[in-house]
Amino acid sequence: MKAILLGTAGGPAPKRTRSAPANAVVVGGDVYIVDCGNGVGRQAALAGLDLRRLRAVFLTHHHSDHNADAGTLLQLAWSAGLDRAVQIFGPPPLRAMMGAFLRFAEVDVRTRIADEGRPDFASLLQIAEMDAGGTVFQSGDLIVRAALVEHPPLKPSFALRFETPERAIVFSGDTAPCDALVNLARGADVLVHEVMHAGAIEELVERLSNAGRLREHLTASHTRLQDVGKVAGRAGVGTLVLTHFVPSEGIADEEWRVGAARDFPGEIIVGSDLLWL
Repeated sequence: MKAILLGTAGGPAPKRTRSAPANAVVVGGDVYIVDCGNGVGRQAALAGLDLRRLRAVFLTHHHSDHNADAGTLLQLAWSAGLDRAVQIFGPPPLRAMMGAFLRFAEVDVRTRIADEGRPDFASLLQIAEMDAGGTVFQSGDLIVRAALVEHPPLKPSFALRFETPERAIVFSGDTAPCDALVNLARGADVLVHEVMHAGAIEELVERLSNAGRLREHLTASHTRLQDVGKVAGRAGVGTLVLTHFVPSEGIADEEWRVGAARDFPGEIIVGSDLLWL
């Protein structure tokens, strides 16, 4: 099992140096996507992933930086030759959201089925809404488990653990520090965790008309740099990988690394787009 960071930015606004949040896990050539920020299809191509081998998509929550291209990725995979069923997991109202996307894509899909002889797109999509933690997917040696995490006001929001007999990789999703994530990540080889630089956030929000509300949201629903190492240390993971950087630009890698290392003695990787783990 390998993983790749397809996009490491945080927040919905496009960034110059980082792509929107998305990750991939590859097991035996099969591809599993965690979150679908804008541009995930292009990032998958740059990573050399074969979208015909896409087997499942997992959405941790329904902020637009995590789900904007969920339908688009599936449609692009279909246009690339995907002809097997794909499971799509995420919080409610996922089924209604995918139905809306199918209506949006209907003209293109109908045309390509008639003109190019492609299989029926909608019949390939197997939608599963998640409203609780536990085992959500299993295929061969791969088991995926979910845990409810704290990312108000969006409930439910999830972290995910991908595990084979050889390795366990956990994706925090967006979350404030919480026991549920620590328990899910216990003993994992790799924890891919979001991170926020509280000091830089002040400079970011003070120029905005909604500064007060945005500051409250960020503080309540994300993990500060000074806390992310504590989470990894409590979970006893081998390697901490930082991602979903808030802010996404303007802070040196070493500053992120030093801040996370205060309470975590293990290996720390400052994530970047297209980094294989």
